[in-house]
Amino acid sequence: MEFPEKSLFYYAGKRSFDIVGGFVGLVISFLPIAILVILIKRDGGPAFFVQERIGLNGKPFKMYKLRSMVVNADELKDKLLDRNEIHGGMFKMKEDPRVTKVGRIIRHYSLDELPQFLNVLKGEMSLIGPRPCLPRELAKYSEYDKNRLLAKPGISGLWQVSGRSNLEFKDMIELDLKYIRERSLIKDLKICLRTIWIVVSKNSGGLLTSG
Repeated sequence: MEFPEKSLFYYAGKRSFDIVGGFVGLVISFLPIAILVILIKRDGGPAFFVQERIGLNGKPFKMYKLRSMVVNADELKDKLLDRNEIHGGMFKMKEDPRVTKVGRIIRHYSLDELPQFLNVLKGEMSLIGPRPCLPRELAKYSEYDKNRLLAKPGISGLWQVSGRSNLEFKDMIELDLKYIRERSLIKDLKICLRTIWIVVSKNSGGLLTSG
């Protein structure tokens, strides 16, 4: 599959947009993160969750999240694979038993994703792009699916504001590839504004979060 080459102006503009947006996002989210850290730690265990994800061109990186699940969530995941609600290289459960009481609230409003503004500032992620997959999910990708790795992963993206968790995996792939083919600074801004509107309007329902 061929994807049009983007200009240096696009990449420079996108990186500038990410730096400004990531810095503003981190400043605005500092107080909510501080409060959530206290609430999460009251349940026991670390407040932050660091997980290896796959970034641009298949390069792995450490993604930061506020912990919304029990400490041994990854170990328990293998026992829940038969209850996966998405067919393909992704795991998603609406009623995931691994999610804590505080976690249900922060996942509903996508607050567990706030620390990823740091990933954006580090250049590992973008504000807008395909969601970064797990290494074990990448192992299930077809060569066609791997085309979504041609763009830097994002905190939000086209499929998150199009159909969210109601989409099938193949539809998510198609929307990610559509984004890569048609990406522009204007489209990024539109997706960013749409993401903010969905979260603020209390209809996120786990807009960004996947397990």
